Amino acid sequence: MSDNPRCLYANTFSSFLNDPERSISGALNDNYHGDVRTTTREAWKTEISILQEVLSPFQETDGRIIFEYDIPRLGKRIDVVLLLNGIIFCLEFKAGESRILEADVDQVLDYALDLKNFHKFSQEKVIVPILIATEYGHSSSEIRMSVYDDNVVNPLITGASGLQDLIVSVLARFPNETPIDPNWIISPYAPTPTIIEAARALYEHHSVENITRHEADEVSTDRTIAYILNVIKNSKEKQKKSICFVTGVPGAGKTLVGLDVAIKQTYQGHDKPVEDEGAVYLSGNGPLVAVLTEALAQDNIKKYRERNEKKNLSDARREVGKSIQMIHRYRDNMLAKIKNPVENGVLEIDPEKAVKMEKAGFGEVEHVAIFDEAQRSWTHKRLADYLKRGGTYGNKLKVPNFPMSEAAFLIWSLDQREDWATIVCLVGGGQEINTGEAGISEWIKALNDEYQHWEVHISPKLTEAEYAEGKVNELLKDNQNVVFSEDLHLGVSLRSYRAEKVSAFVHSLLSFDGKASTIYEEIKDKYPIVLTRDMAKARKWLHDKVRGTERTGVLVTKEAARFKPLAIHILPSGDENAVHWFLEDKIDTRSSNYLEDAATEIQVQGLELDYTCVLWDADMRCDNGKWRFYSFNGNTKWNEQIGDSESKQEKLKYMLNAYRVLLTRARAGMIICVPYGNPNKTASGFWEDSTRLPEYYDGTYQYLKSIGIQEK
Repeated sequence: MSDNPRCLYANTFSSFLNDPERSISGALNDNYHGDVRTTTREAWKTEISILQEVLSPFQETDGRIIFEYDIPRLGKRIDVVLLLNGIIFCLEFKAGESRILEADVDQVLDYALDLKNFHKFSQEKVIVPILIATEYGHSSSEIRMSVYDDNVVNPLITGASGLQDLIVSVLARFPNETPIDPNWIISPYAPTPTIIEAARALYEHHSVENITRHEADEVSTDRTIAYILNVIKNSKEKQKKSICFVTGVPGAGKTLVGLDVAIKQTYQGHDKPVEDEGAVYLSGNGPLVAVLTEALAQDNIKKYRERNEKKNLSDARREVGKSIQMIHRYRDNMLAKIKNPVENGVLEIDPEKAVKMEKAGFGEVEHVAIFDEAQRSWTHKRLADYLKRGGTYGNKLKVPNFPMSEAAFLIWSLDQREDWATIVCLVGGGQEINTGEAGISEWIKALNDEYQHWEVHISPKLTEAEYAEGKVNELLKDNQNVVFSEDLHLGVSLRSYRAEKVSAFVHSLLSFDGKASTIYEEIKDKYPIVLTRDMAKARKWLHDKVRGTERTGVLVTKEAARFKPLAIHILPSGDENAVHWFLEDKIDTRSSNYLEDAATEIQVQGLELDYTCVLWDADMRCDNGKWRFYSFNGNTKWNEQIGDSESKQEKLKYMLNAYRVLLTRARAGMIICVPYGNPNKTASGFWEDSTRLPEYYDGTYQYLKSIGIQEK
């Protein structure tokens, strides 16, 4: 019998069949962390009784049985794994159940797919998911391999009475399988989580140890996290202020790094936050914060219910909100402390509005603030205009003549602490998608002008053109307090576990640098990217690809306008809509999986799906090797956007980056739909729909086809 932390019980068939039920139950109870519910104990007894009968003909084999095998990515355990004759059986029991539910079938299929994709010693083996509703009166009669040619059998269904015959049939169907590695149970396991799954695991376990990557040659998130935590440690020991700039390609895990640093620093391996050691993860991305907060709160409630304990959803949301917050709320809390109006362009704390703490001074309670998407902080003009009118994010405080950019104000806010502080800026290159976003140069300028006592730790990649227009070296040349470290760059995409070069492909596609065809050939077999002109075909491709609880969805830019003829609607604004779109399961019409509501770059930035359809509208068109940009006037026509001023050039950059965001949201594959447009004319010779002329779309389609993207 094994006491391996990956499971609660493991043994040979022979030993399992000869052990008394109470001995096996005792081992399961002893190895379980926490109090075992009565229903769980009874389920275990049922499973043991059934399996001791079912496996009796196989006593002389070298088969092994494993109860409650841990699946770190899903945060769940497989009820039972059987390793027999080179085949891996994943068994999910529903004790006392006579019905078969689709959600239960998805659950056992998810387990099989997780082993296939992320468990090294399972990747080349036949994996057989079986759902056992113990009182169900029938059994699957056909054993078929998945159409995906990945050695995963389509889920099988049976009652307890049919399980033995079903196992015999599977063994007959696959008679010559090679032996399973004897170290299967401790196989390297490298899941690539969605950001929602990662956040759940971090919040539950206060650790990132099981959240690693799959295909990368090097795990860079670990060393980045270690570097930042060391900077925090030194800042505390030497009572100084420090700031870290972390760069990374889209999907490299910047948000994951930020969440992990926040939770590791706050909990430091304990069940409760360590007093006066707090860190907070801050983002201006409303949908991301809303989706993560709701996912964690619901997960928290579920775990309380499993322990028969009561907890209100509002309390769970409040608890999560201590670690994950909107940046506007943090900023507005500091604004409430200043003298207003601002005099002589200098911010000062108003002692009538704030209490000075012994160590924190007039600062916030957290020593560490992590700013995600720091390049999207607001310019001085945007923030000043916003505060002049009293804001739109619940802040009605008017501050005329505000003197700072958002970056400078956030550094000022942490600088109010009289002991120590660390800021972590997570920086995505080329991803600004709103006007009024300052990029990273405002952070550097503020450090040079006002905060030269801050120690600056910076990724060398920050000197490249996609960050601060390539001016970082120039901006930092006179700052003597700068440390460059490669550990602060995340160079490989975490998001796409089947292909590591998707970000490079998208960059090449958008920049016309001539490398897209070569990169496409490298990734297409591991990460399918296909092209269509028909939304019906796009929907079918997505439905055919997605399995279990994998998520799919349609994406469009916020500038897209002529999508209704394709039976697509835009997901309404409001964070609650993004929450439903990302979190509801496939039986809910609000779910992304229904492929009816398309999300925009604003709603999906920082989040991801397994498979996506990028619906390419006429807002960005390929014309002889360059992009031309258009905005719809809302009624009758598209107006071309020309970059003849700095502000207009910024808008064109944001429109291009909107497609960069959409094209990097899929973890497993995507289909790009470039519509035909409407070629029909009326009887009098006029265009039936002059807003959707074929010429608006044909250039983009031909360009994508010329790269070699396969067409559906």
